[in-house]
Amino acid sequence: MPAARPLFATLLTFLGPSALVAQVSVADTSAFRPLPLPSPNEYRSGSGRPGRAYWQQRVDYRIGATLDTVRQELRGRETVHYVNRSPDTLRYLWLFVEQNICAPNSITNQLNQPPLVFLGSSFDFSCQGFAGGVTLDSVRALGRNLPHVVTGTTMRVDLPAPLQSGGQLDLDIVWRFGIPKAGAGRMGRDGSLYVMAQWYPRVAVYDDVRGWNHEPYIGAGEFYLEYGRFDVSLTVPAGFLVAATGRLLNPLQVLTAAQRARLARARTSDSVVAIITREEAGDPARTRPTAAGSLTWRFSADSVRDFVFAAAPGLRWDASGWSGILIQDLYRPSAAARWEEVWKMGREAIKHFSEQWYRYPYSHATTIEGPIEGMEYPMITFTPNSPSREDQQWVIAHEFGHEWFPMVVGSNERLYPWMDEGFNTFIDLENAANYFTGTAYGDTVQIHPLHLYAEHARPGDEQPLITSPTEVRDLFWVGYQKPALMLHLLRHEVLGKERFDPAFREYARAWAFKHPTPADFFRVMRDVSGVELDWFWRGWIFTTSRLDQSADSIGARPDGGSAVYLTNRGTMVMPAELALTYEDGQRMTERLPVEMWNLGQRFTYRPADVRKVRSVEIDPRKVLPDIDRANNVWPR
Repeated sequence: MPAARPLFATLLTFLGPSALVAQVSVADTSAFRPLPLPSPNEYRSGSGRPGRAYWQQRVDYRIGATLDTVRQELRGRETVHYVNRSPDTLRYLWLFVEQNICAPNSITNQLNQPPLVFLGSSFDFSCQGFAGGVTLDSVRALGRNLPHVVTGTTMRVDLPAPLQSGGQLDLDIVWRFGIPKAGAGRMGRDGSLYVMAQWYPRVAVYDDVRGWNHEPYIGAGEFYLEYGRFDVSLTVPAGFLVAATGRLLNPLQVLTAAQRARLARARTSDSVVAIITREEAGDPARTRPTAAGSLTWRFSADSVRDFVFAAAPGLRWDASGWSGILIQDLYRPSAAARWEEVWKMGREAIKHFSEQWYRYPYSHATTIEGPIEGMEYPMITFTPNSPSREDQQWVIAHEFGHEWFPMVVGSNERLYPWMDEGFNTFIDLENAANYFTGTAYGDTVQIHPLHLYAEHARPGDEQPLITSPTEVRDLFWVGYQKPALMLHLLRHEVLGKERFDPAFREYARAWAFKHPTPADFFRVMRDVSGVELDWFWRGWIFTTSRLDQSADSIGARPDGGSAVYLTNRGTMVMPAELALTYEDGQRMTERLPVEMWNLGQRFTYRPADVRKVRSVEIDPRKVLPDIDRANNVWPR
């Protein structure tokens, strides 16, 4: 007997080559085709959670640093304790030396790119001509100097022996740098106020997805760091106050008895407690244990990915508490008029985000008023004195929102700002609406990103959300506002809060203090909501698809009812809401799921009611970013 023909060959004979190609072409262009995500494995499961063999590196830091306000220099030495939890043998480590962004030969200085403007705020990611950079006095391990190569803001350190899986290493580094006035928009000094970030050599992430993540720090892309423990000693002039990531270990040495008592009261207080009052600010005799020489402040923090601090004399200091968390703000007396409400703005933000999404895990949440337009770090944020009450609340809450994304949920900001700035903007919008409820601003702020759509989603200019931030021309839209609009519509128009909220909470819970990727997020949302969403992510994240739903006509059915003819004229698919007006004048609203487009771009809706439909309108609430509303109504 002849051998049985393969099934594929049989189909080819039956259909003909051209017919088969046509079928494949139709399948490949479906809006509902699966996304080509990485295959699940033992590290990352198909449900979007960490797999049974998930691992990430552990990096602990012990740092001692001195702030020299005469030489305008920060000097330090650190011991990095690195634990290789990966299955791989490592022959070198990659670190960031990000103060080199201020070096004259840095990429940022060479390019001299103009500042990014976000509405009324300008973010200058240069050092404004400051000739800075890090000086590495020594890099050692096991008692020997290590070969190391510095390229801009990254440094490769060759190890004295291969670090096996499960191995540990202590790396000792001595360094110093001149403090810039404007350090790439995220740190620097303003008179006697120092806000210090990106100030110590930091180990890059080595993960199961990309190996070493050593993309250079240019400015727009933020940070991706390992979690660990920090033990930090900071020596500053005795007249200075210090606020920092972590728990203060030596309050007896650096705070007065009155300040310690007030802090204890504030931690359980629903109202503001002045730790340093208006009258006390600027008087070292009343605010400092001693005004001569220097004092060393000691801090400790665990399960954090970074450490920053601020130091200055003459600050006011307010605090309150929520659920045992100290929420505090330090500000210069010149900012007092608006900053006297900041304690409440911060407290309400921490409370809202904790109750809605994931409980705040740290001992304090601190914000520092200063020259930085807004920047976030574990337990501490740098924020400006804003021009209006609404702007002030937004920047306070937005920077605190980053405690969830990415400080707790540690996504790769340098590659995916939409998972950081976008997720945070999304949760901020609801918080702002709650804070200003009953006002025109509070009642409309959640739909603000939709109003920005026409201005920013311009064909030929708009870029996909997946674009690297250093290549994005409109980061305000691609990193912040469009992903916030995306999640708002997913929550309210696609899934509903009853399915979205548990899924988003589970994403935060599953990836707290870990490193999720976009695929992990997509899979958790699908797994918990029970809804296939590849079509949604493709349209919103991987492309610049545009929505254009059209009501084309109304026809008659044999049973006397009406048929409503609809077309999806754009490249994005979304559910549809129809407002139907019948001949007797009654108006009914119907919500149709996105599966209406399963068979193509045309859909005929047949209302169960057999009365004749006189007119129809798509998206009557105007909640979708439809690019041509002229065809949303029939008759025209």
